[in-house]
This record gives sequence, C-alpha cells and structure tokens, in this order.
Amino acid sequence: MSELNKIALQILSKGMGILAADESNATMTKRLESVNVHSNETNRLKFREALFSSISMKECIGGVILYDETIKQKTSSGKTIPELIKLNGSLIGIKVDTGAKVLAGSKEEKITEGLDGLRERLKEYYNLGARFTKWRGVYCISDKYPSKLSISANAHALARYAALVQDAGMVPIIEPEVLMDGDHSAEVCLNKTSEVIKRCYEELELNKVNLKGTLLKPNMILPGTKSKKKISSEEVAELTLECLKNSVPSEVPGIAFLSGGQSELEATANLNQINIKNKTNFIMTYSYGRALQQSALKFWSKDIKNIIGTQEVFDHRAKMCTLAAQGKWSTNLENPE
Repeated sequence: MSELNKIALQILSKGMGILAADESNATMTKRLESVNVHSNETNRLKFREALFSSISMKECIGGVILYDETIKQKTSSGKTIPELIKLNGSLIGIKVDTGAKVLAGSKEEKITEGLDGLRERLKEYYNLGARFTKWRGVYCISDKYPSKLSISANAHALARYAALVQDAGMVPIIEPEVLMDGDHSAEVCLNKTSEVIKRCYEELELNKVNLKGTLLKPNMILPGTKSKKKISSEEVAELTLECLKNSVPSEVPGIAFLSGGQSELEATANLNQINIKNKTNFIMTYSYGRALQQSALKFWSKDIKNIIGTQEVFDHRAKMCTLAAQGKWSTNLENPE
C-alpha cells in the first residue's frame, strides 16, 4: 500500500469525515456577518479553534481542510493550528486553488485558477503539516451549460493540480462541483455531473495521477434549487450511486460529498441513504462546511465566550454525520434543542 493511499484511507476510516473549514476570508466574513459577528482575524480564529478543540475531532473528523490564513495561525494556548489538529488525531488539509474566475470564451462560466507558483506553495504547506489538499472546480447548469470548454478546462486544471500535489507527497482531493442553482431536474443533474466527472478522470489518467492516492469530493445528484419537482433521500441516493458507479474508476479509495447548499438535516439524511444503498467498494462519507458548522455558528454568535456550548452543538452534528457515513443515522437520533 502506497503512503498516499494510507493517508487517503486514514482520513475516511470508520465513518470519519472531513471538516471543510477552508472558507476564504471573504466567505467567512459573509458567514459571520449573517449571525451579526464582526469578521476579523481574532473572531475567525476563535470560532475555528472551538471546533478544532472539540471531542468529535477524535471520534468523527479524519481530516480538516484549512485556508491559508488559518494554517499559519496560533491558538490561544500558543500551539499552532496544525499542532492542535494533529493533537486531536486528525490530518491537516489545505485549500490550494486561488478561486474561480470568469472563463475566457464563456463569460457565464468559471475557471479555477492557482496553478502559477503552486509547486512552491505546496512545499510550504507540507512543511506546515499539510498531508492533503483541495481544489474546487465549479460548473453551472442550464440548457447550454456546462459547456465543453468549461468541462475540459476545469478537468485539465484539476489534473495538473493533482499531479503537482502527489509530487509534493500529499493526497489531492478532486472537487468538481456542479452547482444546485437553477430549475433543472435531478435527471439533468445526473447527466451533467456524470459528464463532468468522466472528463476529470480522463485528464487525471493523461497526467499519470495515481488514483489510489486521491479522493473525490463531488456533489450529490439533486434537482436545482428552483425546481418544482423535489425528490426523496432514497431517490437522491439511487441517482448519486448510479452516477458514481458509472463515472469513477474503482481505484479511487473514497468519496467525500460536499453539502452544496443543503441544510444540515438534508445533507445528513441523503448521506445516510447513500450508505444504506451503497454496494460499491467506495468509502462514502462527508466533507461538509456549512452542513457541519451552521448550527454551531448560530449558537456561538449569541455568546462567543461560550466555547463548551458551541462544541456540544458541533459534536452532535459531527456525530450525526459520522453515523450517516455508516448508514446508521435516523431522525429520532436528532436533538431538536
């Protein structure tokens, strides 16, 4: 077993999932301002430190994806953030793309940038303790989109990123996110997502990426947010599994879903059904941002000194997600308080 494959499996073992705490400062500012907390470096650190010090880090979280600011911060006890995360048994990840920009040739779509200087940044992040990375390609759905240009350009960037990451001794997370925005059906989402993922793996193969040392972070198959036709968790699971069975090579050790705008309960229920119905060899777990943090953030915003209470709210959500990653969750385990 290669070292990269060991790292990938360690992140996802025993129902463990990934805490995506890699929000850029601009995104984190929106999140904090939405709960009336001023966004500055101190407050961003205070909230994240509360999560990283929680009990569920040892029991539920196999890896944490950080942002550039966070991986370089020190905690209130004087430890670095990577030291705190390692102490709690999780592996350190880092977002390495520099964001989605307008795609030349298709102004309605985006291309993710960040390849320039990436080799040097990866060395720095490795020395800071990172052992896995994340790069997000983003695709919109409509009658015309995603275009062949968007699918091809983002797949190429993801593959170049992955090759560089493996050269640096880290596991790349491949994140092609087909957005929920729109009035499309779940069937349209299935077709478009399948096309996107297949193209990604064609490029990864061309770039000689070792798939056993990678993880996939896809969207679930869902109707658009403006679609009149809603579907059940069972249908979400069936369509998502159909997509992945037909699109993802068997060498990939694990799939960690993004929540993509789902509520905490939706993301948990859908993941649970996916695992109940999963007959593949893929480990299927979570890599959630808002769907792990939102309730904790709302609680914390009422009194940012109440760290223990904040951790209890976060621990509950993490435990529910980890049960769902094993197909063991049910609604009666949820605490309505």
